[in-house]
This record gives sequence, C-alpha cells and structure tokens, in this order.
Amino acid sequence: MTYAALAAELAGLDGSGLRRVRRTLQTPQGARVTVDGRELVSFCSNDYLGLAADPRLVTAARDGAERYGVGAGASHLVTGHAAAHEALESALAGFVGLPRALLFATGYMANIGMVTALAGRDDAVFADKLNHASLNDAAVLSRAAFKRYAHADVAALDRALAASVARRKLVVTDAVFSMDGDIAPLPELLAVCERHGAWLLVDDAHGFGVLGRGGRGALAHFGIASQRVIYMATLGKAAGVYGAFVAGQPEVVETLLQRARTYIYTTATPPLLAHVLLTSLQLIESEDWRRGQLHRLIDILREGLRGNAWRLAASDTAIQPVIVGENERALALSEQLAGHGLLVPAIRPPTVPVGTARLRISLSAAHAVQDVERLTDALRGLS
Repeated sequence: MTYAALAAELAGLDGSGLRRVRRTLQTPQGARVTVDGRELVSFCSNDYLGLAADPRLVTAARDGAERYGVGAGASHLVTGHAAAHEALESALAGFVGLPRALLFATGYMANIGMVTALAGRDDAVFADKLNHASLNDAAVLSRAAFKRYAHADVAALDRALAASVARRKLVVTDAVFSMDGDIAPLPELLAVCERHGAWLLVDDAHGFGVLGRGGRGALAHFGIASQRVIYMATLGKAAGVYGAFVAGQPEVVETLLQRARTYIYTTATPPLLAHVLLTSLQLIESEDWRRGQLHRLIDILREGLRGNAWRLAASDTAIQPVIVGENERALALSEQLAGHGLLVPAIRPPTVPVGTARLRISLSAAHAVQDVERLTDALRGLS
C-alpha cells in the first residue's frame, strides 16, 4: 500500500460525497453553539435532556476533581477503581432495576467487551441489520457465527434461532436505533429468546434517560424484567457526561469483570466523571419536565414537517430522520440549513444504507419551541 493509493481512495470518497469533515465546537454543548466561528442552533447533539452544560454538573465536576484529582492512573483491576466508580455502579444498577452494573469507558468498548466475553467459536450472535456498528464489530471479533435478521423482523429471528445448534445464543439489538429513531420490539424479541434459550443483549444508548418512568430506559418503557436480559447504556448522551455501563445478573457482570478485554486492559475513566454522573442520575430521575419538553418538541416537529417533500421516518423519539436519498442532496440541504443558522448533519453510507442519505435531526429539552418552528419553516422553504 502506497500513499498514492490512499490518496486515490480519499479522492474516491470525495467523488461519491462520502468524505467526512470535522467541525470545531467553540462553546459548551447546547441548543445554541458556535461552530467554526458561526453561531448556530444545533440539531446535532445527543444531549437529549440538555444536561451536558448544566451548572450543577459543572459544580459536581469541580468537587469531583478536588476529591479525586483528574486521572484514574490505572485500570480498574489494579488501583484505578475509585469510591466514585463503586458508588456509581451501585446507583446505576438500582436505577435500571438489575442486580449489578459494571462501568466501561465508552459504549463501543462496552459492546465489544460484552459480546466477545460471552460468545466464542461454538456460539452464535443474532443481530438486527440496523444495529450500531459497535455491535456488528463485536460479533465479528467474538468469532461466533454471526447471523443478521431483517430490521425488527421477529419472525425471521425466530426461524434463525430455531435452526441454530450453537452452544450459546446471543440476540443483540439497539433499543432505539441511532439513525432511524424507532424502538425495537423488545417484548416480542424477549419472548423469542425465552422460547429458544437465548440471551437478549439490549443497547439502550439512545433510550437511557429518555424512555420509561423517570428516564430508566427501554426496559422500563416496556415493563420488561427477565434474567435473560443483559443491558447496556451510555452516559454521554441523555446523561450529559461520559462513559457507559452494562447491567445484568451477578454472574454475567462478574464474567465481564474477569474476561472483557476492553474493561481489563484500559485505564479507568477519571473518577471525577463518575462523581458527576451521580448528580446527573438524580437530575434525570427528578426533572421529568425535561422529558415532557422533549416529547412536546417531537410533536411540533412532526406536525410542522407533515406533507413536506422528503419522507420523515416513523419515530417517536428525539431522533427524527428526514430521508433525502442522494448523498450530494443531503449535503446540500445541510449546507443550506446552515445558511439559515441551523446545524443539521447529513448522514450518509456506510452509516446508513446506500440510497438513504438523510438529515438526522436530534431534539433536546434545551431547544425552545421557536427553534423547532424555525427549522420546520426552513425545511418547508427548501422543499
């Protein structure tokens, strides 16, 4: 491989409208941001509850830094596991109603560690075709048989599980699909898993803090309680901070602590962040108005875009995709919206299937009604 070959591949990305370009944020995360010197209303962030720059979390961060310093200094299994980590794991387990939880640095690392620790050559992983890339990568790295079923097709999963002779069967699914915003049929998936003796691994990155009573997530949303469920959620989206956790039965969590390479062989996240997350968890539970505001904005957006030129995906969550189709058209629309002072990302393959490039609108409780109305007016004017 030569540098010229790499340059040619990069040029190919340019030609197909697939090169990604970073933006530089110059303000705290929020509904209004300054990006590359431009003041914009942001519909890009996964900060669904508007907590990322909440002054109470900033205060907690200062307090955490004074108590614990800045860095963890070691992995959890050496000397990096602080009292704040321990307290947060206990609080998270109680919050989602499962016996035990384990912190990971990121959701990607949690999924890789979880799947590869629980599945191997004699096992099989069954995955929704629209799952997050981290779940797909985890299945490949596990060396288990990797079988994908059509999006939300419970009957197809049922047939695949029935035909499998694997020693251990893991069904892995997003709870809220990150690019479509729809919610997986978790009760039906669990019923199929119970029928075939499979585990159900639920990635609730985009549901934790938003769905269910008190923001307890997708399991609470559906009223699910089963020993066959292994639950993962991230802490850098609705929780507004950083990190992830896996929760489940004690035997599962202890297995991850002993075998998950992405947990064992990495420095622990700074304990000050765990300290901040204890405050975030309290705010998620107590400030239900944030979820109320978010759902109000979802309704306003969907009503405002009714009948527009592009298909608005069926979603009741904060993720509201407008399906455009062509990569170049999606990029052009994103730039035109920026000209109106609105930051809306264009999402293209391979993140989404070919021919389904889209504007991924992310709503936050920090948005005002006027922000959303401004966006719907601009999109109708561009259609």
